[in-house]
Amino acid sequence: MKQLGHVCELVRYPVKSMAGTAIESAFLGWHGLDGDRRFAFRRLGDDSGSPWLTASRLPELILYHPLGLDERTGEPLPTHIRTPAGSHFELRSEELESEIAERYGSGVELMKLKHGIFDEASVSVISRATLAGIGRGAGVDLDSRRFRANILLETHNPEPFEEDGWVGGRLVFGGSEPRPAVSVTARDVRCMMITLDPDTGTRDPAGAEDRRAAEREPRGRVWNGRTDRHNPCWPTRELGFGQGSSSVSTYLTPLGLGGSNMP
Repeated sequence: MKQLGHVCELVRYPVKSMAGTAIESAFLGWHGLDGDRRFAFRRLGDDSGSPWLTASRLPELILYHPLGLDERTGEPLPTHIRTPAGSHFELRSEELESEIAERYGSGVELMKLKHGIFDEASVSVISRATLAGIGRGAGVDLDSRRFRANILLETHNPEPFEEDGWVGGRLVFGGSEPRPAVSVTARDVRCMMITLDPDTGTRDPAGAEDRRAAEREPRGRVWNGRTDRHNPCWPTRELGFGQGSSSVSTYLTPLGLGGSNMP
């Protein structure tokens, strides 16, 4: 296996399109990180296959912060939400539902899905090198929060877009058994979310130029950012990060080339 680098940040997004929560460790299973994107607000009256209210329709959603911890279901789930105005509401309260419905201009309903609410795959990964590369093209210093990845990597290779070479392979985390792993399934074409300032919820020139820089990537692909999505391929394992000897190393094993006994 080829050693790639180490994990430098883990983030869980308990409620779809709301702010993320930085964490020191998480269990990685068939449905992504435990507690990730388990809740979403449904647009009432929308019978489409994707009725979820997201920041593409209500940008202020990214300013709502999940708080608290309820582990009675076996997963770390939030109990309250801090609103942009600083108020604290219970996650399942009518007050929160009413506030979001008023901002959106139409009725909404909180939904909980046991296996999460994902647009594509259940885990997202991006490297700092790729973020820096997109930032150079856009002429800005990018905030990693714009890309809403679950796992941020510090790779040994300083060149951006190394993730291209991981597609079709496996990322294996840690240096001792049992090691969590994901199958790298595809590049993720990011949406307008990366144009939103994570501190204000407004679309800004930096974000717009970020998208344009991604589209100018010399291989002619449209990235809309550059987060690589991955599907878990190993039963639940704990994933963490730290400094010095406790850092979690990251490895790649190409599928079909051996070096791993994982199913």
